[in-house]
Amino acid sequence: MRAEVSYPPKEIVLLATKEEKELELWARNEGDFRFIRSYPIRKASGGPGPKLREGDKQVPEGIYRITHLNPNSQFHLSMGLNYPNSFDLVRARKEGRTNLGGSIFIHGKAESTGCLAIGDIAIEELFVLVNTIGTEQASVIIAPHDPRRRPLDGFASHLPLWAVELYADISREFARFPRNDI
Repeated sequence: MRAEVSYPPKEIVLLATKEEKELELWARNEGDFRFIRSYPIRKASGGPGPKLREGDKQVPEGIYRITHLNPNSQFHLSMGLNYPNSFDLVRARKEGRTNLGGSIFIHGKAESTGCLAIGDIAIEELFVLVNTIGTEQASVIIAPHDPRRRPLDGFASHLPLWAVELYADISREFARFPRNDI
């Protein structure tokens, strides 16, 4: 009610920041997205930078869709992401990388090897919401840190050359969701 979005909303976006360990829920029925609330990320393995291969324990960075809901997850409940997405696949193909990994989820509990663990209560809220509105109405944007607070540096020495494009895309998406309190 405070955000002036009726339940259930027509569409949601989840903004995840690895450094801040925060997952923001934004929703809309019509018009602009409105900030609803944030959830702490209880565990996210790896560090800044995109996921490059199976077993690197990195949380991917990019713009993803929720593809499916798993009510029988070993981590209470989970929502699967479409990693690797088309951006990830094209970059890997150009670099000759194979075995990119997969099975990336937002899930309950507080442990992770490449996923975003948000605890059981938070995943219950989001799982029910996504189940109600449909996975096709939910997207997830994952950044190394919040680009609304400081710019993403795609030129950092530990990153692949295409990180400049990736971070520009992520920054553009985050800019659509202005927070007055940051």
